[in-house]
Amino acid sequence: MTNPQQNIRARAFDLLMTADPVAKAQGAAVLYQDVLDTPLSPSSLSTPEETIQHVPDPGRPTKPVLVPPRDLPRRITHTQPGRNAMAHAFAHIEFNAINIALDAVYRFDDMPTDFYRDWLLVAAEEGKHFLLLAGYLAQNGSAYGDFSAHNSLWETVCATDHDVMVRMALVPRVLEARGLDVTPAIAEKLRIIGDQSLVDILGVIYRDEIGHVEIGTRWFRYCAEQRQLDPRITFRELLTEYMHGRIRGPYDEPGRLAAGFTTEEIDDLKAMEAETLARLNKAHG
Repeated sequence: MTNPQQNIRARAFDLLMTADPVAKAQGAAVLYQDVLDTPLSPSSLSTPEETIQHVPDPGRPTKPVLVPPRDLPRRITHTQPGRNAMAHAFAHIEFNAINIALDAVYRFDDMPTDFYRDWLLVAAEEGKHFLLLAGYLAQNGSAYGDFSAHNSLWETVCATDHDVMVRMALVPRVLEARGLDVTPAIAEKLRIIGDQSLVDILGVIYRDEIGHVEIGTRWFRYCAEQRQLDPRITFRELLTEYMHGRIRGPYDEPGRLAAGFTTEEIDDLKAMEAETLARLNKAHG
């Protein structure tokens, strides 16, 4: 039986280092329920006794094999094996997203209580998404680990270990927001070929991810304001520093607006993308 008043952040680290994906997903749901059932005390959110600069490799199963993104199988929709590969790619993203949320809880000190509660909610919902996709794979003769995957998401997490504001800017507002951009078009392709089961799962993920990006947006702005920084300017500067112009559309504007982006920020993304394309065209002129 769990102890709700045990150090919540230490429990998040234990789950982060759990290798079994199902145990990790289910544990995240239990941990979130515990923080709902019992008011959080300062001791339950204190800095864990053992902290490390970053987690180079969170708990993960021996498969999938991690390869460079260019070596991944094609994600096609017109065959069931192709849709399995696509669902597997989504499942890997969700597995990483559980780890990302747990790491935010474990890693960052001296944030308001709601910060930790919010990111435990994200971890629980990412776990739900993983289990939905694992169920789809099982129903279609496959399983998580059957296809190769890449580690780019976790590499970005490690690059943002040093600063909660940078983490909030780049992971929810760039990487997760990218999921909002691409999911509607993928769901429409699946709807046309009649895979309603996967369409429904993507619908759940899309709705929840709007909330996750909003959580990242809210805490990014909190951090910027605490440092007396302009959030719009700071976000643009962080994109330039860390993403090196790797910004591309199309942008799901309704989803991004619902997740807390402003129209000015979306305009900034479009402008940065246009500037990058202009530089590339000039370089290859």
